[in-house]
Amino acid sequence: MLSKMKPTGSRVGIVLSGSPLFSGQAGSGESEIRRWILENDWLEGIVALPDQMFYNTGISTYVWILTNAKADEDRGTVKLIDAREFGTKMRKSLGDKRKELTGEAIDQIAMLYGGAGGEYAADPRVKVLANETFGFQRITVERPMRRRWEVTPEAVADGVYAAHASLVGQRFATEKALLADVAGMAPAQKKVFAKACAIADPEAPIVTGRGGQSEPDPDLRDQENVPLPEGWLALGEKEREKALVETADAHLENEIRPYVPDAWIDHTKTKVGFEIPFTRQFYVYTPPRPVAEIVAEIKDLESQIQSWMSGLGL
Repeated sequence: MLSKMKPTGSRVGIVLSGSPLFSGQAGSGESEIRRWILENDWLEGIVALPDQMFYNTGISTYVWILTNAKADEDRGTVKLIDAREFGTKMRKSLGDKRKELTGEAIDQIAMLYGGAGGEYAADPRVKVLANETFGFQRITVERPMRRRWEVTPEAVADGVYAAHASLVGQRFATEKALLADVAGMAPAQKKVFAKACAIADPEAPIVTGRGGQSEPDPDLRDQENVPLPEGWLALGEKEREKALVETADAHLENEIRPYVPDAWIDHTKTKVGFEIPFTRQFYVYTPPRPVAEIVAEIKDLESQIQSWMSGLGL
């Protein structure tokens, strides 16, 4: 549909399910399509429709408005309109279609959309967000591997390893020290044997590789999403890479290292993703009821039950 837009300017409207808003991890095809649309500033707005609007399905649906001729005041932004409560129940359902939009509701949605950046900017059903708001970098947080090696009965249970049953119970500080005490194994067998004897130990020395660099522990590896820096889409390629590293490093220092001091980020694994978490943007926190109110309600219900039971003569 985007390929059919006229160079002189077109607008496209399409009804989609919620899946295209967020499906796919950073770097996936779905995420890259969203990135392509937002980088080209083609997404003008999205309107969330009520559920149960269509004959064959009751799922929530969204109208995407795309254009290659945005108004100057809309450039670099996306309008989100929450029209989920505008539906009117039909007197008679048609399959899964149980709601409809009246002419009055349609006019109101059109007014909210048209005035999203003006008179309706403060309306809780309206959000106007910068394109970067929907982007993030998926960072990989590593922690050093700490291991000790101990020969267990399971490690020498069978095969060529059974010949080293005499080592059961012995501990080694390094993999090299362990393998120095075994013979008659091929390189691949030594690798399997060392892995079987390796035991994670937070008190053990850090395992290092070539150049004395700490080896990352795959069992402690974690991934986090970090929002893109403001104005990221307007930067050049080199500036983008630099901004990603600086933002990720700041996140590491402020949010991770206070709790995990030995963590670091493997920037070679970073991926940029885009998603449009529509529901999250309009989420309104509802605080739980006070405990005293809940306790009073429970006591009242207990009193009612006791009254009913006494009436049974038990």
